[in-house]
Amino acid sequence: MAGHSGLLIAGLDVGAKNVHAVLIRNGDVVARATVLSGFDHEESAARGLAELARIAAIPIEEVRTVAATGAGRNSLSSASHRPSEIAADGRGAVDLYPKARTVVDVGADVARVLRLDAAGRVVDFATNERCAAGAGAFVEAMSRALDMSLDEFALASLASTRSIAMNAQCTVFAESEVVSLIHANTPASDIAKAVHDAMAARVAALVRRVGVEDPVVLAGGVSLNAGFAKSLSEVLGGVDLYIPADAEFMGAQGAALLAWDAAGED
Repeated sequence: MAGHSGLLIAGLDVGAKNVHAVLIRNGDVVARATVLSGFDHEESAARGLAELARIAAIPIEEVRTVAATGAGRNSLSSASHRPSEIAADGRGAVDLYPKARTVVDVGADVARVLRLDAAGRVVDFATNERCAAGAGAFVEAMSRALDMSLDEFALASLASTRSIAMNAQCTVFAESEVVSLIHANTPASDIAKAVHDAMAARVAALVRRVGVEDPVVLAGGVSLNAGFAKSLSEVLGGVDLYIPADAEFMGAQGAALLAWDAAGED
């Protein structure tokens, strides 16, 4: 336990689009930052750490422990802890919302669903790593097809009350469907809702695989998309989704807390 008090720990969630970074001291978050991922995960992680140090107004050398999760976790030589995305999500979810039982984490390139027991332990999980149409990159690609920003696309979806089925199972064919809808003079709001509904249907299939148990927490970068959140709730039969503040940092926060837990056991 020696040296545990005051220990600064950085948690990095290295994804395909962003590196989410969290700095904790004594188990409490003191800084959060997001930087773009690049081909060089070491360089991206270094930028994330530098941004944390800047926000916390501390020398970067004071960050003695780095915990990394996400697709690039094994690429970071600076990381002394490399928890899986499932472990990090479970720990982060319990910290952000202690009552969580079902956790839906949707990022740019992957969707994960976890079911937790009353003690916050992961009892089942499912991932959607092979289907881009079930992750955030799908919505971004479709918004570009409509020449809309992601925020505009999400807001447009909320304005639609019409359901249009999209049958494509991959982003390339779905984009062709979107182009066909545009040529048919389908309102942009209806196309946006169709895209969100299609993505929500794929994520909902993961949720049903592990079992829906309230409360259901939605996290990851796509949790910021109100259009997707509405579609997912509807596809799941109107279930209430709890979206914690800073939900996109759940994995990074969980990684840092797992390292903090381990330090307390030393």
